[in-house]
Amino acid sequence: MGDKCLGGARKCTWTGASVWIPDPDAVWVSAQILQDYRPGETHLLLRLSDGRAQYPVAAPADLPPLGNPDILEGENDLTALSFLHEPAVLHNLRVRFLDYSSIYTYCGIVLVAINPYDQLPIYGEEVIDAYSGQDMADMEPHIFSVAEEAYRTMTREEKNQSIIISGESGSGKTVSAKFTMRYFAVVGGAAQQTSIEERVLASNPIMEAIGNAKTTRNDNSSRFGKYIEIGFGRKGDIIGANMRTYLLEKSRVVFQASSERNYHIFYQLCASRELPEMRAFRLDAPEHFRYTKQGGEMQIPGTDDLMDLERTRNAFTILGVQPDQQMELFRILAAVLHLGNVNIQASGRAGDRSYIDAEDRSLAVFAKLLGVEGSQMAHWLCHRRLAVGGELLVKPMTGQQAVDARDALAKHIYGQLFTWTVQRLNSALRTQAAGAKSFIGVLDIYGFETFDRNSFEQFCINYANEKLQQQFNRHVFQLEQEEYMREELAWSRIEFSDNQQCITLIEGQLGLLDLLDEECRVMPKGSDESWARKLYDQHQSGKAHPHFRKPRMSNSAFIILHFADTVQYECDGFLDKNRDTVFEEPINILRASQSELVAELFQQEPAGSSVSLSVLMLPIVKILTLYTPHSDLEERVTLNFIRSVQVLADRQPPQLLMEVRRVFPVTFPRLSPSVLHADQLDIPDSLKISFLRRS
Repeated sequence: MGDKCLGGARKCTWTGASVWIPDPDAVWVSAQILQDYRPGETHLLLRLSDGRAQYPVAAPADLPPLGNPDILEGENDLTALSFLHEPAVLHNLRVRFLDYSSIYTYCGIVLVAINPYDQLPIYGEEVIDAYSGQDMADMEPHIFSVAEEAYRTMTREEKNQSIIISGESGSGKTVSAKFTMRYFAVVGGAAQQTSIEERVLASNPIMEAIGNAKTTRNDNSSRFGKYIEIGFGRKGDIIGANMRTYLLEKSRVVFQASSERNYHIFYQLCASRELPEMRAFRLDAPEHFRYTKQGGEMQIPGTDDLMDLERTRNAFTILGVQPDQQMELFRILAAVLHLGNVNIQASGRAGDRSYIDAEDRSLAVFAKLLGVEGSQMAHWLCHRRLAVGGELLVKPMTGQQAVDARDALAKHIYGQLFTWTVQRLNSALRTQAAGAKSFIGVLDIYGFETFDRNSFEQFCINYANEKLQQQFNRHVFQLEQEEYMREELAWSRIEFSDNQQCITLIEGQLGLLDLLDEECRVMPKGSDESWARKLYDQHQSGKAHPHFRKPRMSNSAFIILHFADTVQYECDGFLDKNRDTVFEEPINILRASQSELVAELFQQEPAGSSVSLSVLMLPIVKILTLYTPHSDLEERVTLNFIRSVQVLADRQPPQLLMEVRRVFPVTFPRLSPSVLHADQLDIPDSLKISFLRRS
């Protein structure tokens, strides 16, 4: 057959070989070469399933990627494929998912998981027993295999471990994190009956109730990031845990997009309104509250909010939160719903003032539930105090300003309650954590998001995912290839797209966050419109940034070319959300509440404080920046691994291998619908592995 070339000077083809060609519907389709390609020819003759076709070739580099041998179809490790490129990866995942009913596949140090949108019988204790004590390379890909590898490495080498779970919204990250924690709870069962394992697992339904919500992508989407460290004793038993949370989506408390819901806990409380202990909260069906009806979705099919609240209450009990304190927490949540129904009316000749009717029922219930003076709260929701020339002046607010102040207060109350709950759970989980010999960290952060309308929340989420993608690239490609160079191994270098330029656009000097914080400091003239103009001047005029675009039809939006997708962000609301300001006077009223818990929530907080959310991003970004899944160089590249590379180095073409014994799990984006057939498989653009290409 000779040494003919395909896809460049070193890629070979011959009659009968299979290749992949782009398709507008199926993304990629397989074809067979009918005639050898010779340099200089402008077409490649192919046979498709529906007949012959000529594939245009302007240059040898335009030739389509080769298909893998049939014997490799359905491999459980993508790095075992002869050709590791986008169509090969997608096809292998598709075969394993549809033909082998396997949702898990290794990619060297990565575990790829496809969400089946169904309950699978592969997570029982008998499966945990099967994976316990087994080597990762000897078992079929599974989330338990990743967890076991982390647990064994921690106990054997006495080194802390971390597992990062990432993926697009709806890909199954929260469920994967729960199964990981369940595995540790079973294999790390305490030597004594401390019930700490039960407490670790009990934190899940609580955090889901107050931190998860229905979105257009996912019925149980986590609207916050979570990093939990599970502490282990000398015998490998769980002795404590600690949780850190990031970027709670507080805006969801007061606004939900179409077909979405507020946090689950609000609907659970509304569903429980007829219970005797709940009647004092004066709750109604969710369609009667502004904060729960905006999305138009009151129910989630297959979900029983009443039963879910019972599970939430049981979890609180397991974690030592007494029933009376639980009711105080529910009382504050109910008050938030009533606050949203407070009717603020405009007044004055030009509508430059506002007021709340003295007989407003919702305000009366809100004040009673929180133990505060209703008339004072009504006044300070419609007025603010300003310091001018050393004097304090009271300024009335317009109707819209008062509505914004009301919503800001609701978000702030919920945020404080969320923080208090996490602190309370940590107190219960940290019983013996000080004596932990080592720990395993599990990071479950937002997946990459893009909606019809994207705002500050999606911007922060996608920024964090850019940092995570950088770590993925670094540990899957860069570090491995640097090691090959040090060992002088023969191999074909794989090029990958570095997203550092996009990250610098966001976090660098005069980047988006830098300009946003600067605009927030321009008081009171700073505005979303002014910030947008600065973005255009800095990143679009003159030498345009390769990852920044200005929409043609808008002067109040910007576009970022992320690693996963191109996303347009609306500037409206960025400054307010970044300032995250709530006025001092309503907070002072809450501090004087007759309710001990309400007073406690605001006692330690500086009144009128404002913390930039771009600053709050720093802890999670720091974790992603410092994270490394490898222990040390000698242990990472084993002798057996080097021998494997040397054996395969003479293959044509040479292939990059990655040590499968390292732990760096990640989930890929969702595939829908829930019941899939080969002709229905939908592969979103964000799944395309654009960062992977051969030189």
